[in-house]
Amino acid sequence: MAIVQSYGGAEVVTGSCHLLQLQCGVNIMVDCGMFQGLSEGDNDKPFGFDPSQVDYLIITHGHLDHVGRIPKLVKEGFTGTIITHRSTADLAEVVLLDSVHLMEENYKTKFKKAQRRGEEDKVKKPLYALNDVEAVYRLPMIFTDYDETIDLEHDIRIIFKNAGHILDSAIIQLIFKEDGVHKTVVFSGDLGNDENMVLPSPDLIEEADVLFIESTYGDRNHKSAKESEIELQKVIEATLKRGGNILIPSFAIERTQEILCMLKQMYDRGELPKCRIFLDSPMAIRATELYALYHEELSKCCNDFLRRDGTIFDFPYLHYTPMATDSMRINEEISGAIIIAGAGMCNGGRILHHFKHRLWDAKNTLIFVGYQAEGTLGRRIVNGATTIKIYGEEIIIKADVHTINGFSAHADQEGLIRWMKSFRRLDKIFLIHGERDKQKIFAQEIERQLDKKAHIVVFAEKIGI
Repeated sequence: MAIVQSYGGAEVVTGSCHLLQLQCGVNIMVDCGMFQGLSEGDNDKPFGFDPSQVDYLIITHGHLDHVGRIPKLVKEGFTGTIITHRSTADLAEVVLLDSVHLMEENYKTKFKKAQRRGEEDKVKKPLYALNDVEAVYRLPMIFTDYDETIDLEHDIRIIFKNAGHILDSAIIQLIFKEDGVHKTVVFSGDLGNDENMVLPSPDLIEEADVLFIESTYGDRNHKSAKESEIELQKVIEATLKRGGNILIPSFAIERTQEILCMLKQMYDRGELPKCRIFLDSPMAIRATELYALYHEELSKCCNDFLRRDGTIFDFPYLHYTPMATDSMRINEEISGAIIIAGAGMCNGGRILHHFKHRLWDAKNTLIFVGYQAEGTLGRRIVNGATTIKIYGEEIIIKADVHTINGFSAHADQEGLIRWMKSFRRLDKIFLIHGERDKQKIFAQEIERQLDKKAHIVVFAEKIGI
């Protein structure tokens, strides 16, 4: 019997890492992502399996919580084949290089402080280095397209379907034969929001013996995209009218591109007050370039922009600030600025500098447009923190704080249920990528609407399929 064990993304949202061990001896891993938030310390722990015994690594998409531990996997012995989209490999490279940079900067800062105490030997070294990222891209890779069948040994087949989450994100269908019987295992990856402005809706799947489905928002429904756009516009207008600035911590991949498209549409309709919009994230700038490069995979709206303007995202109010000196000059903007900067959960990046300069001013506004994991600075602010500490300095929060959840790149409860209802045959359901309290609510809703039991996956438990 084949066995699946989840070494991440089990009772937590982040750290995606699922190992399928087939009876024929082939071991296939789906994702190998970084833990974030409260689970961040788990990144340093042993994997719980031997990386050298993994034959194939499938990457569903390029977010850090799905690719962030791949260099560690390689460093500890993985020499197999990576299967993914070419665009995903490109996005993952941007993400991993940024991860290395942040880890190295963090290490240098802590090491310098420890030297003053004579405790430099106690400073934890980065999880991996640049050469470990480079080693990933020396491994054999199979690039695929949606709906293309990849044939492996022992009559194993893999098919990527569109997940609609970020550029070329994938639902994975794994088909194999055991004891003369074909079995289909589906990993949903992260499923997209049907109202996404940049990407098409997720593909529908007809049948599965076993489904491993994400459950990030299994407990709730999002506002509609139109409601969220109206809310964003009102907040921007009110802030600019009182002479303030808007801070948007944004994930570099997908959320940033959707916000840019929305702001461009507002500009086209004459609904965006005159302002200066700064995309202040080298990673987001590079990701935006990759979205434009692979524009065929994007929505009709994006391709209409490209045909009309020769560019998808650019418009007169938008300014890119790739260099640190460009970023620092934003501090000179007294009012009328919209600053989009990483990191999306405020656990690093340039957004912290903008917090230091802007959060204490009641004229300004902070807008969260994405999920904030437990244990992150973003979650603390969303939960009502009145002060935060940045670079050793206590900062009072007087700026307005808004959370607009309709921009989520994840399907909500209604979307997840609707997607599951499209299956003509669905035998077993396993919940991954969610916080346990929310998964319990989702499991109850699955039973109510689909009349099926859903099992919440526990870290490293052996699931026979």
